[in-house]
Amino acid sequence: MQNRTLHHLSHIDLDGYSCQLVMKYTPYEKLNYNANYGAEVKAKLEEILENIQNDSNSAYILISDLNLTADESKWLNHEVNKLNENKKDVKLQLLDHHGSGEESAKKYDWYYLDTARYATKIIYDFAKENFTFDEPSWMEHYVNIVNAVDLWKQEEQANFEFGKVFMRLVTETRELNRVMFAKKDTEYKLALLHEAVNYIDQENGHIVLDEKIHTLKKDFFRRDADNTLDNLATEYIVDLLGESKADKTIYYKGYKGYLSYGVGNTSIIGNGFLTKYPEYDFIVDVSYRGTMSLRANNNVSVAQIAKEWVDGGGHPNAAGGRVQGFKEQFRYPKVKEQIESIIHKKESVAGKLEYKQD
Repeated sequence: MQNRTLHHLSHIDLDGYSCQLVMKYTPYEKLNYNANYGAEVKAKLEEILENIQNDSNSAYILISDLNLTADESKWLNHEVNKLNENKKDVKLQLLDHHGSGEESAKKYDWYYLDTARYATKIIYDFAKENFTFDEPSWMEHYVNIVNAVDLWKQEEQANFEFGKVFMRLVTETRELNRVMFAKKDTEYKLALLHEAVNYIDQENGHIVLDEKIHTLKKDFFRRDADNTLDNLATEYIVDLLGESKADKTIYYKGYKGYLSYGVGNTSIIGNGFLTKYPEYDFIVDVSYRGTMSLRANNNVSVAQIAKEWVDGGGHPNAAGGRVQGFKEQFRYPKVKEQIESIIHKKESVAGKLEYKQD
């Protein structure tokens, strides 16, 4: 395993992220991916396969807390076999507890199904048996907590109550977008869970943790001076946007723009970005449903851009609209393709954009 890169795909709930928290204590090079059910699962698997294809290392694909359909299993089995035929040396293992994967489990030896254990417990046992595993003292207790809430064992009152707080911690860490900032979003959730385990042996620890969640979130985003969570997160996100300028920049009729996807809070984050990076004339954020939110800082009328792109409108510095026929995507390049297709169609429209006061 030391020479293999571990590509770990897991679900986006407490059980799914806890699987990745367990694997954090194995010493191998790891890349984490997370997906919800539906089209996102295959999109993430495609990303993993592409990363393996472009890497010289041997690979280990580990899937946890996600069941694959029969078609997905057949496709993945074929793709991994094809990589191995081309001398890529890829191992594949799925560990899950959802009975809906029974058909695939019967057909493929890499598809392990155990409906009696939740995914974190399966991963925990598997890691101890198959990997070098530097288990911390709190791990077994944590695993039992996740078990209690995931299987809804209310009779295990202490673990169950703690599990509910852990569950809320995961569901309420929504500051970072899972498509734009996938790696950082997973890092954020795992960091908070890792800090939260410090409370499991305290008296009334679940109550203390419940009150500390806001502070833990601020601690993750804080650089130097303290501020509100919104301001700390905004500064952090603006920096992340800036780090990826190279492949997020778009142009329209000579104006320089930035395209983000699903970031939201465009009034605060968008204006924060334009203030920090004044070389940009506008920023546009597209939601998962194709709603478009544009911001400018007196250099160009985004109301006019919105009108020309999607028959939208608004004010010179704040406008919006909706992309008709937009298809939700789980990888940023697919979003950029759709928006640049609109831009290319509209570029031929005569006339230069101007900033105009109402």
